[in-house]
Amino acid sequence: MGDSQPDAGTRSGDGDALGPQELGAYFVLMEAVSLLQHQVEQQLRADGDISYVQFQLLARLASADGPLTMTELADGVVYSRSGLTYQAGLLEKAGLAVRGPSPDDDRSTLVTITGAGLDLFGRVLPGHVQVCRRLLFDPLTGDDVGHLGDIMTRVRDHMRAQPPRSATPRKRRQR
Repeated sequence: MGDSQPDAGTRSGDGDALGPQELGAYFVLMEAVSLLQHQVEQQLRADGDISYVQFQLLARLASADGPLTMTELADGVVYSRSGLTYQAGLLEKAGLAVRGPSPDDDRSTLVTITGAGLDLFGRVLPGHVQVCRRLLFDPLTGDDVGHLGDIMTRVRDHMRAQPPRSATPRKRRQR
């Protein structure tokens, strides 16, 4: 299957409509993501009083070899720039991260995880792994996990190759 083109039999032929197989796959994917996301959010709130976005930011900071710029932090996190700034501010206010100017670039802000941030990340991670394993990975074989990873990587890479929403010209307001 590899890098082959999508099977024409899965397409409806109508450029504006999804075929039955595509529609079914779409709804199953969206339902599974919603169910997983809900359980992950509940676990992170219960174990650490943090959101999934805050968990993502702490995970990136915890695995970094030092401070990250806001741009580096944003890589892999699907969130608006202003939203990311707000979330980093919440982490800072909670004492989980600190922000400061970059000595190399006046336009950059550096973010560093604190000891409290590392402690919290370490506290919520086991529950996060447990939820992911129980809901997502337990019903799959090793081959299934490999195929799922390959497929979702291809889909993610395709989506990321599209121009960002911020590059789309804004509609002018009618006066």
